[in-house]
Amino acid sequence: MNIILFGPPGAGKGTQANFIVKKHNYFQLSTGDLLRNEVKLKTSLGKEIEELISNGKFASDQIVNTLLRKSIVNLKFRDRIIFDGYPRSIVQAKNLDKVLDGFNQNIGKIIFLNVDRQIIEKRIIGRVTCEICNMTLNEFFNKSEIELHPCGKEFLVKRKDDNLQTLIARYDTYITTTKPVLDFYSKNKNFNEIDGSSSIEEITSKINDILKV
Repeated sequence: MNIILFGPPGAGKGTQANFIVKKHNYFQLSTGDLLRNEVKLKTSLGKEIEELISNGKFASDQIVNTLLRKSIVNLKFRDRIIFDGYPRSIVQAKNLDKVLDGFNQNIGKIIFLNVDRQIIEKRIIGRVTCEICNMTLNEFFNKSEIELHPCGKEFLVKRKDDNLQTLIARYDTYITTTKPVLDFYSKNKNFNEIDGSSSIEEITSKINDILKV
């Protein structure tokens, strides 16, 4: 059963996807990770992606669809994929259906983490990630954990795109482009909406209940 995990930037999709991977033996296919990996490889496509992200824009459907198809073709985890941050448009939603149909698969559950902008602002602006262990913490919500971080707090850094100007641009773009997709999927019997402002533990528990059905 494949899963789509929806939510605005900073909603906690990555955190919840990690829990699903560990508990239910899934593979997390994050478009954000695919894009950042392409940037790290310093390909011509990666340079184009870096410029878009630094300006608070999303990569085009063509770019994302190309990277997604390439990843699914090489995956061993067929029918156990979490799509994190994809699709973000009707075009991408239709492309996903087409790609999965080619592998005789479909979407089993759609989970939407709904979080308002004020909470998102604190989550993104305060977000820091460890360069050593890749743990993500927040300067507003994890002050003691940051001070006691075993790798050393000097290794906790902010992502380039985690600033207020970029945040507003990404959030507004997300709301504009993704609302039609949410409207499209909300009619599906497998659509589930969760209050993303709840604690991580509460959200995880609700997701586990959804996946048990």
